[in-house]
Amino acid sequence: MSIISIKNVTKNFKKNPLLENINLDIDKGKIYGIIGPNGSGKSVLFKMICGFLFPDKGDILIHGEKIGKKERFPDNFGVIIERPGYIANKTGFQNLKELSLIRGTIEDRQISKTMKLVGLDPNSSQKVKNFSLGMKQKLAICQAIMEEQQVLILDEPFNALDIDSVKRIRELLLKFKDEGRTILLTSHNQEDINICDIVYRINGYQLEQA
Repeated sequence: MSIISIKNVTKNFKKNPLLENINLDIDKGKIYGIIGPNGSGKSVLFKMICGFLFPDKGDILIHGEKIGKKERFPDNFGVIIERPGYIANKTGFQNLKELSLIRGTIEDRQISKTMKLVGLDPNSSQKVKNFSLGMKQKLAICQAIMEEQQVLILDEPFNALDIDSVKRIRELLLKFKDEGRTILLTSHNQEDINICDIVYRINGYQLEQA
């Protein structure tokens, strides 16, 4: 059984078509890339997978269960779609600590370990309001992976990262794949897409294998 199954999904915005009759099956342990021009519906597709938006027609199933109003956000998913709203006067670690308390599944040392993985200092006293865009992006990646989520939905995860950080995150995602995690990502950079096992393109409201 596929982890994610998208069946005949259609989505319109203000009566204008965005996605039409899309079908896609996502299997465990692979990296999938979704490409397409700005405004083509990549982020909307990801939001529907996560239950933040609903299709106008069709179904999205996670582990065989339909995502709907009763079953909204899938369990064990790590997500970057829009950068999370952080507490400006707290440090990166303090922000992640606040987020970790929602589920209460990880200890402080796991937060620290994850921050080091992406190139952030967990002991830094710098407040998030003084973070660069790249540092905020790393923090977003941390919140998506720190609880060892098995499915990662990452919309432009390499945005604002410097060359060394991009290399670090690419290697991290490949490591996650080797561990059996499943990853969906979007990017405008061909080198980022090159780490994907399968790539799909949104073209004319349709999803086609690139």
